[in-house]
Amino acid sequence: MTVTGQMLIGQQATLGTHGHIHGLNAATGQVLQPAFGGAAPADLERACALAQAAFEPYRLLPLERRAAFLESIASQILELGDELIERCLLETGLPRARLEGERGRTVGQLRLFAAVVRKGGFLGVRIDPAQPGRQPLPRVDLRLRQMGLGPVAVFGASNFPLAFSVAGGDTASALAAGCPVIVKAHSAHPGTSELVAQAIARAARQQGMPEGVFSLLFDSGRDIGQGLVADSRIKAVGFTGSRSGGMALMQIAAARAEPIPVYAEMSSINPVLLLPHALEERGEQIAPAFVASLTQGAGQFCTNPGLILAVDGPALQRFERAAAEALGHVAAQTMLTPGIYRSYCQGVASLAAHARVQLLAQGPEGQGQQARGALFATSAAAFMACPELRGEIFGPASLIVRCADLTVLQQVLRSLEGQLTIAIHLGEGDQPQVRALLPLLESKAGRLLANGFGTGVEVAHAMVHGGPFPATSDSRSTSVGSLAIQRFLRPVSYQDLPESLLPAELHSANPLQVPQLLDGQGSG
Repeated sequence: MTVTGQMLIGQQATLGTHGHIHGLNAATGQVLQPAFGGAAPADLERACALAQAAFEPYRLLPLERRAAFLESIASQILELGDELIERCLLETGLPRARLEGERGRTVGQLRLFAAVVRKGGFLGVRIDPAQPGRQPLPRVDLRLRQMGLGPVAVFGASNFPLAFSVAGGDTASALAAGCPVIVKAHSAHPGTSELVAQAIARAARQQGMPEGVFSLLFDSGRDIGQGLVADSRIKAVGFTGSRSGGMALMQIAAARAEPIPVYAEMSSINPVLLLPHALEERGEQIAPAFVASLTQGAGQFCTNPGLILAVDGPALQRFERAAAEALGHVAAQTMLTPGIYRSYCQGVASLAAHARVQLLAQGPEGQGQQARGALFATSAAAFMACPELRGEIFGPASLIVRCADLTVLQQVLRSLEGQLTIAIHLGEGDQPQVRALLPLLESKAGRLLANGFGTGVEVAHAMVHGGPFPATSDSRSTSVGSLAIQRFLRPVSYQDLPESLLPAELHSANPLQVPQLLDGQGSG
């Protein structure tokens, strides 16, 4: 395959005429060819009309065909081979091993949702049979199942060009739910986006899907992305990015005549708790693992450990020295875009200049837009008094908050906004404190983990990649794992309909063999 600079509106490759964007070589800043034409309002209209027309025939397809489509997308992505990795290397500056792993994760997500669709548990079937003889009043026959919301808009993410972009988790879970998808590609990796979109389009042709089941749009500004969210045919939005970007989309969605949900993953500093026994017993071993997590992928993970909370004292001082030494050996790394690099440098400079913050260490100088790691420290009193110390710095920087005791540490925790993750490093002697803290920790984050760091996000049935605002716009949801499909479903109840008119999954004989909750009993 070749990169052409064209969008995909249904099965039609189209060169946009509304301005243009270029990919950049992340390491050198060199402009990459070709130019990508931005979508015009007519392109947006066409994509939305096709998605609306595709919704009903797509959602009514047999589950096996929907699952086969997802698996075909996975196969087509793999068939792109090294061309996809090479283009992604240029546009992102991420290491080959990271991109090959991310491609594997993308393919794994698609196959996971294919399995979810086949099993049918996501339909949430519930059957309460009629009880005509019940006293004092008979009970009607009630049957419930989940169905797709309608066409979904997905915004590609800058930091995960494969796993959170064109065929990433939002797209996979929406297609699994029976929803057509329109992706607004991220301008940082347009060539990568086009290649993956071509793979999806080929899979759609091979599997005989309705034409509008998938489209890809480029946006030379913000009009198309905003117009996509505002369009009445779009019924939900998936977004991974900045807090300001997510909030802007939420405001557009809320102002519509028919407000719609925006599932936005936005901002998290992912606190790491170093409890006293763990710090005393193995603080100097935790330190290099922390630095490795902090600097992985130039710190461009939404689960990056941007905050350390610990009780001040000799054990914490040893941890700080070990972390500073480890950071000094980590080479600077290329960041995804010039804008991300500038923002990171500004955030680090602001912390370094703060009167109540101490710079503990920085990594070696880099070249171009390579970010060097940075480690800072402050007191709990300063942290709680200075709101500017709480903001996310997207990159390999972290702030240690020195607490006088565990009571103060708990006060700092209570003052935090919602988070994606909270990591707790504990020894056996710390368990009573952790048990006491758990209710507070549960109220602050979507994922709690022990003796590790949040930068490993497993794609699994029990994973939650979400959390209270501003980590996400809806704390009831996750963007990773099989539960992500629930974002794009709604329940429909059928009362006293003849069985011949009911969807097959609601028949008493259960011909599809999907899980059913029958009169409150069973596996539904």
